[in-house]
Amino acid sequence: MSFHLYNLHFSPTPATLAIGLIVLVAVGVLCVLSWKRSPHPRRTAALESLRFFCALLVVLLLWKPEWLTVLHPETKPRIAILWDASRSMQTLDAEMPDILSPQRGVVSRAEWTKAARDSPLWDALEEGGKNELVDRSFGEPPTDPAAAAISGTDLSTPIEDLLENETNLRAAVLLSDGDYNTGQPPVVAAQKMLQRGVPLFTIPVGSKKRLPDLDMLAVTAPAYGIVGENVQIPFTIRSSLDREVRTIVRLRDDAGREKTKEIVLPPGEPTYDAILWRIEKEGSATLELSVPVADGERIEANNSKKFTLAGRPESIKVLVIDTLPRWEYRYLRNALSRDPGVELSCLLFHPQLGKGAGPDYIQDFPSKPEELSKYDVIFIGDVGVAPDQLTKEQCELLRGLVENQASGIVFMPGPQGNQFSLLDTALGDLIPVVYDETTKGGLNDPVASPLALTGEGRSSLLTMLADSEEANPDVWRSLPGFHWHAPVLKSKGGTEVLAVHANRRGRFGPIPLIVTKSAGNGKVLFMGIDSAWRWRRGVEDKYHYRFWGQVARWMSYQRNMAAGQRVRLYFTPERPIPGDTVTFNANAFDKNGAPLQEGNVYVDAIAPDGTKERVVLEKNDTAWGAYSGRMRISLPGEWNLKASIDEAGAEAVETKLLAQGVELEQTGQPARPDVLQEMARIARGRMISPEQLPDLIKEITTLPEPRPIENRISLWSHWATVAVLVLLLAIFWTGRKLNGAF
Repeated sequence: MSFHLYNLHFSPTPATLAIGLIVLVAVGVLCVLSWKRSPHPRRTAALESLRFFCALLVVLLLWKPEWLTVLHPETKPRIAILWDASRSMQTLDAEMPDILSPQRGVVSRAEWTKAARDSPLWDALEEGGKNELVDRSFGEPPTDPAAAAISGTDLSTPIEDLLENETNLRAAVLLSDGDYNTGQPPVVAAQKMLQRGVPLFTIPVGSKKRLPDLDMLAVTAPAYGIVGENVQIPFTIRSSLDREVRTIVRLRDDAGREKTKEIVLPPGEPTYDAILWRIEKEGSATLELSVPVADGERIEANNSKKFTLAGRPESIKVLVIDTLPRWEYRYLRNALSRDPGVELSCLLFHPQLGKGAGPDYIQDFPSKPEELSKYDVIFIGDVGVAPDQLTKEQCELLRGLVENQASGIVFMPGPQGNQFSLLDTALGDLIPVVYDETTKGGLNDPVASPLALTGEGRSSLLTMLADSEEANPDVWRSLPGFHWHAPVLKSKGGTEVLAVHANRRGRFGPIPLIVTKSAGNGKVLFMGIDSAWRWRRGVEDKYHYRFWGQVARWMSYQRNMAAGQRVRLYFTPERPIPGDTVTFNANAFDKNGAPLQEGNVYVDAIAPDGTKERVVLEKNDTAWGAYSGRMRISLPGEWNLKASIDEAGAEAVETKLLAQGVELEQTGQPARPDVLQEMARIARGRMISPEQLPDLIKEITTLPEPRPIENRISLWSHWATVAVLVLLLAIFWTGRKLNGAF
């Protein structure tokens, strides 16, 4: 049931209509009775009229009033042709049909769309002046490279804009590959077309299958590396070829120096791998990682990626703590003291001779956080909690250093079994393995046993002893074996096992002997043998020095990303993509070098487009001067970061954050005709193939005239109506009180 009162349209049900009329009659009767009984008839008449008007307004709202306006267009009916001009339309996978061009073959989606738009078949729609054609494109990428990298395709907004600007629309035709990555779901726009009564016809462009292609998806290089050392550069390549491909990955810098690696790419899936690169000089360099074009590959532009890698000298501060000067301790001390990038301190608790003395030795454990916080890596040998060794308070300091200041700790147990006493201290949770309590002194094998690398160990930079990844397994097989190993049952959860005992198995499987884990902001390494010094046989210091040098640098890497006198800043992830949230961690110190107890840490970030953003880091609930905060990365490119402990930026430390440009809109992706089919179904149109274009022209010409556009404002649910009703009731209530007072 419905009726009109000028532009007002009511839609009551029989029940609400009857209830409304009864209520109005009842309220009217009550108003008359109240007026007759009142000693102030004039004022009461006004108030009762207002009461009746409020009741009338409520009843009318119950009947769902709408303000209806009808727009009768004065122009000719229009037929809109919307065509996709986004970057994905450059994909070369569209088969040109005879109906559009006599030249057969595969062309780009953009060329196919142009041929379809230029077809003379559309002229039939304008014959006799009955219709007008509207030609509109959407999705053109911006000219600015930074903006183009984060631009995408929005299928919903162009249709909504069309409906808003066109008042006499008969039909719309959409030519697209169906790929969208921004805006609302396209079905939202299709539903609005359904409400307007405008059918949508879609023409899919492109192939549903991915083109034969090798795509260098990602290169996740570290932010910096140490001059003279190798860095590991992980990468991901996706193959959409239908066969296995044996190819070469080539890494080249801007000076022409290059490194290659042979890889095998399985068909139809991504491959994750890494390549080593040795940094020869200080400063930033631009590198390019690429794979050659394979036979049958259709897209060449995505076979390479460029990135920036900085080389810097490093001074790593290391503290080695042990009891007996066993062979492992002696050769470790020699290796670190001769490393030009390491500043070594040793603390030796000899049970008979007392504390060690001489070059590089200290006499006491650093008792204050500011004394201990200077160390990047701590080696804990055959040391435990004892009167002449460590205390539980010192173990607390070591754990705080690792978790809050991103230092590293290396556990190197020995045959005395002193490290068992660490299990009941703050360091117990940091030990990444479970010890066997029945054999505290470890196990001895009469025959030397080798270490066997795990899958994680074969890809880890820590265990990369050869000059190339291909030769590394042979190097490990040639290393002299060990006779003693720590009593380990198994590794703990959340750890990474790099090497196991090659000849022994426990009840939990192979015995883990080189194990790593993260602890707060820092890192932990467990070394379960004391015979790494034997790796010197026949090659002198080559592998022994390389291993321990890599350990020291791996553990101190994050801590030294940006280190100043008063502030140390590090962040994860190192190479974010637009949309990622970066976590900043900082350590702040006062003028005496002690962890900052009061104050703030500010990180000023300058985006690639010059805009600035300040992040105030929050202090963690520790005594280590640790701060943290987060920031969302909005643009790809180079972000300049400056961390300071005051708002003016004094004594700041500066570094760069490189955000990888991952383009939302990519070529080579398969078309999505299912999206277009769903849009057409909802909007009461249909999806057609190019061969059906003549039939589409005929179908559009037989469509009825566009109906007038109706604009409806639902007064019964509008906020202004409720506000007026509340105001009238307030006036009535106030007037009633005043009337009763006189």
